[in-house]
Amino acid sequence: MDSPSPLADHCVLVTGGAKRLGAAIGRRLHAAGANVVVHYYRSRDSADALVAELESARANSACAVRSDLHDVAHLPQVVAAACERFGRLDILVNNASSFYPTPLGTITAAQFDDLVGTNLRAPLFLSQAAAPALRASRGLILNMVDIHGRRPLKDHSVYCAAKAGLVMLTKALARELGPEVRVNGIAPGPVLWPERDLVASLKDEIIAKTALKRPGAPLDIARAAYYFAADAPYVTGEIITVDGGRSL
Repeated sequence: MDSPSPLADHCVLVTGGAKRLGAAIGRRLHAAGANVVVHYYRSRDSADALVAELESARANSACAVRSDLHDVAHLPQVVAAACERFGRLDILVNNASSFYPTPLGTITAAQFDDLVGTNLRAPLFLSQAAAPALRASRGLILNMVDIHGRRPLKDHSVYCAAKAGLVMLTKALARELGPEVRVNGIAPGPVLWPERDLVASLKDEIIAKTALKRPGAPLDIARAAYYFAADAPYVTGEIITVDGGRSL
């Protein structure tokens, strides 16, 4: 019989883990027994609240770490903080992401640096910093990609290019870090609307283009993360699309 806590004593580091999809992933893996390191930058109150929630369910099982992911020189300290707190690192979830439109003709160098920095550069350098610990634990890197890393979204060329780079980085790292470390990705579709408000008609149009004719939920992404973490020991270099058939 499978253990009710398949990730017991494992340490999971989730970037952008205080809210939204990152928080959902942290909760799901914590429920499976993992200790969770919640990375945040500006969302301290949300990070502290999530840590308190997880700690109330199981003492000494969560902590928060603050870092600006654009500061590449500081990223090894984020990994070191996780290893120091729980003595190991088993799963790195590269979830933190900037997302906003950049219509051609308006793109600035600052926007490029921000979108590429959070969606591609930070996952690369965090993975590099975490590789020794993950090799020791025979762990997992899980990258949050996007269906628009494969199918471009109008007026979002920089974001889409960064996510496309993350798709290739996932595959390249899977080859380079095997056999000790698995590297996989999740490509969400319409499971959580952007923080900027969308008009109802646009939401309806997006949902109408899915095969299932309904939006997903953060838990759908968290379930995919659990699959990679606990049930996929022979899967690496793969991207699971969780979009209700939007990309068909």
